[in-house]
Amino acid sequence: MPKPTKGPRLGSGPAHERLLLGTLAEQLFQHGKITTTEAKAKRLRPLAEKLITFAKKGDLPARRRVMATIANKSVVHTLFTEIGPRFEARNGGYTRITKIGPRKGDNAPMAVIEVLRDGTPAKAATVAEAEKTTASAAKKVAKKAPAKKAAAKKSAE
Repeated sequence: MPKPTKGPRLGSGPAHERLLLGTLAEQLFQHGKITTTEAKAKRLRPLAEKLITFAKKGDLPARRRVMATIANKSVVHTLFTEIGPRFEARNGGYTRITKIGPRKGDNAPMAVIEVLRDGTPAKAATVAEAEKTTASAAKKVAKKAPAKKAAAKKSAE
């Protein structure tokens, strides 16, 4: 879990930050991706991931915890019926932040935060790819080993 921040919270007080992040999370779940500043995207990611984890549980207490953050019932319904079940087999990493460059008016660094489309476990896919690569490398080494032994025998004679 991320360490709580100290000092100014996105330019305002803690209550305003909580409401701002709730609104950003609502828009993220409603539209799938949003464009915002990098600072807001980095603050939104842990909250969005926690809400998706609650949606994966799917029970009434989890729904009430999400309703404390997001007031729009249709967005909460979408979160619990579409987004949560999509990530049932995945343990975290439900969002992606992509930096897109500075904003024109004030040169603020901007980013796009989006909910991933596929629910495939990233770790399982990465592990499968790594095992495939290791197996192919082992086959190549096994093919070269007899040739090296034969070359070593010839040079020894």
